[in-house]
Amino acid sequence: MLTEVSEFTGMKVYSDKGKFVGTVDDVIVDLDRQTVHGLYIENPNPSIIENGAAISIPYRWIKAVGEIILLKRFPSFVKEPEDKE
Repeated sequence: MLTEVSEFTGMKVYSDKGKFVGTVDDVIVDLDRQTVHGLYIENPNPSIIENGAAISIPYRWIKAVGEIILLKRFPSFVKEPEDKE
């Protein structure tokens, strides 16, 4: 069981289908509520994240935390948002 938020850093994240999503680079914390909001992944798996763009994963998507982080759900492919000019 994790006792420190910093213990998430460096953990590997896998989708509900067993695909490697990426490694946690940082934790997004809501300081006012003192809760974890999400996980930040700087260099995710480019086979499921378009161009390997950085992503944040909502904490509510986490199913289990042990030696890895397993997600309850994750899209089969994530496209980068289009630039609005």
